[in-house]
Parts: sequence; C-alpha cells; structure tokens
Amino acid sequence: MKQIITKIMSVFMAIVVLVSTMSFTVDMHFCGDQLVDTGIFSPAESCGMDMKNSASDSCSVSKKDCCSDEHFIVDGQDELRFNTFDYSIIDHQLFVATLITSYINLFEGLEIEFIPFKEYSQPNLVSDIRIIHQVFRI
Repeated sequence: MKQIITKIMSVFMAIVVLVSTMSFTVDMHFCGDQLVDTGIFSPAESCGMDMKNSASDSCSVSKKDCCSDEHFIVDGQDELRFNTFDYSIIDHQLFVATLITSYINLFEGLEIEFIPFKEYSQPNLVSDIRIIHQVFRI
C-alpha cells in the first residue's frame, strides 16, 4: 500500500512541475461581442469579415473594424533552482569513516552475558516469606 501511495505522489509531483513550467498562448477572435474562435497553441481562425487596408491612401472614408483579436500569454516558471551539494574532502573522509565503522559494528559478535552475582550462592531460607505473608504475584 505504501508503494502505491509513493508512486501516486511521485506522479502527482511530476505533473505539478510540468504544469508550472509550461507556458502557452491563448488566441481569441471576436466578431463584435461574440467569440468566434479560440486557439490555444495556434492562432485563432478569422471569421472572414476583417477589414482590409487598401494599398492606396486615396480613399478618405474609413470604417471601424468590427473584429478584434485578443492574446493571453501564460508564462511558466523558467527560474528553477537545482540543489547542488559541495562537499570538501574532509567531509567525504568523515562520511566514509562513519559508514565503515557503523557497517563493521553491524556484524560484530555479541559479548558474553555478564552476570555480576554469578559467583554468589543464594541465601538459605528458614521459611518461605511469601507463603507466610500470603503475597503472590500474578
């Protein structure tokens, strides 16, 4: 169960990084107040009612164009910091020495059990005090 949760979380974090660093542009074409076309990764298609500018400036009558284009640019995060660790030679040596010492101690044999009162004999009991006082441990 733990492995499944770990895999789900790693996929989720990869998707979060992908979405946060992705940038895209949304193009929208309006004809009047009505949305005609939307393009996410490509330019929006025109409705065909665009006013064309004439090559000659002899015409003094100009009409306002009813079509408009809007562009939304969503910039992703492009300043990612990568963690780097700079260890000196002393840090490497200390780490290796600690690792070797702890690894060797894993396989070291256990000491013989030390019992400090092993050489002493038990005292002679005249009577069993627990039975006299009727104190029994359960």
